[in-house]
Amino acid sequence: MNHNESVKIVDIIHKPRYQRLLVRCIFHVKKEIPLIRVYQRNSERVAYLKSAIRQGFHMKILFWKGNHVGMIEYGPPKAAALPITGKNIIVMNCIWVHAKAQGNNFGKLLMNDMINSEKHASGFATIGLENYWMMWLQKQHMEKLGFKSIKSLKLKHKTYKRGHCFTIHLVWLPTSKNAQSPDWDESELLNGVDFCNSHPLYWGRYGCMKSGLRQIYVKC
Repeated sequence: MNHNESVKIVDIIHKPRYQRLLVRCIFHVKKEIPLIRVYQRNSERVAYLKSAIRQGFHMKILFWKGNHVGMIEYGPPKAAALPITGKNIIVMNCIWVHAKAQGNNFGKLLMNDMINSEKHASGFATIGLENYWMMWLQKQHMEKLGFKSIKSLKLKHKTYKRGHCFTIHLVWLPTSKNAQSPDWDESELLNGVDFCNSHPLYWGRYGCMKSGLRQIYVKC
């Protein structure tokens, strides 16, 4: 299918008209909320962005027929929200395509846009989840985008589905013959993430924020 006329990918970092999409998850913006309240309700995200944008962070939105239906976030390790390190790599925080727009290869379009925009990088890294209860960032989806698992860690949540073990994979897509594989900080993974309250590994769910619990996962 030819999407040339109906698809546009926009880097929204320095575009004020897209501030709501930058601060909130793009799939949770149907209800119009004053921008000041958006900032107040997403203080962790705002704090992350202030640091990450200076370090080379990008957030790109895929518009299809005028509607925002997909997104991708990425940057070098110092700008990334995931505890992944490596030489000359780009870390992808997340990639999502709305269910109503799936089946159009929009995930591939977003990936290709990132890769073409970061030609200096020797490879791209992120996480893939297996046997997890939320549908996003599943390992099988990352594999369809070209990533392969190079390391994994089996965990369970301290307050939710306590007997349920799942696996986080460090997945890697080298784009250079001499690319060095990335690594991650396992101890940081146990804390979840706080850069986006829609991310599958967000720490503040299931009573963790209310109780003040910071390390939300333990090894299985």
